[in-house]
Amino acid sequence: MTHESLGIAIITHNAAARLAQCLESVSFADDIVVIDGGSIDATADIARKHGARVMSAPDWPGFGPQKNRALDALSTDWVLSIDADEVVTPELAAAIRRAIAKPDADVYAIDRLSSFCGDWIRHSGWYPDWIPRLFRRGTARFSDDLVHERLVVAPGTAVARLEGKLLHYSYEDFETVLRKLDAYSTAGARQRHAAGKRASLGMAVTRGLWAFVRTYVLRRGFLDGRSGFMIAVFNAQTVYYRFVKLAYLSRRTHQ
Repeated sequence: MTHESLGIAIITHNAAARLAQCLESVSFADDIVVIDGGSIDATADIARKHGARVMSAPDWPGFGPQKNRALDALSTDWVLSIDADEVVTPELAAAIRRAIAKPDADVYAIDRLSSFCGDWIRHSGWYPDWIPRLFRRGTARFSDDLVHERLVVAPGTAVARLEGKLLHYSYEDFETVLRKLDAYSTAGARQRHAAGKRASLGMAVTRGLWAFVRTYVLRRGFLDGRSGFMIAVFNAQTVYYRFVKLAYLSRRTHQ
């Protein structure tokens, strides 16, 4: 039986907090590539210590293009793309090995469970969260989006689901929440501005309010308790500042 090889694609930037745990969870892979965006912490050292090939790419073209750089650096039969704050559970690792040994699809979606300041979130639009991450090399690539990139699967490609969980330690403290709020709203505004979209203060207010209602009520964020309320506020603020920043970009361009 021919051995099907597996490569892990990861992008990093000052990701030392969870990187060791992340890499240990995928130690069964044949190759691990880390594309580092110019970290000033111990990210690169941790990656090398765990057997990863580290490549420096500090120019930062956006999440999608940076992830595609990691894909291009691999030559394995299969690719698993994960983030530095994600951990593959033993159940998921076993499912990945089974899928590669006897595949019934070219792309597999993974059940991701995310945490917010220590709480696992099962509503608020965060869960269930089936995301395609394991795929036969050449059957998928990431979109070129600066933020909120997605895996684009070739038309007609079969997608199956894997057992087990991918644990996502996305917001471990309030400092991370505020940092990501600023970064995501800025990237989102720039992406929309580049696409020719415009905004106003009124649009920012209405869209922000709608984001809160959608998260807390329609997506049942209230069932996540205090964290659900904070996520709804976070989503509202991110949307509000995204459109405020877009409005300022639009005004600056007009002037």
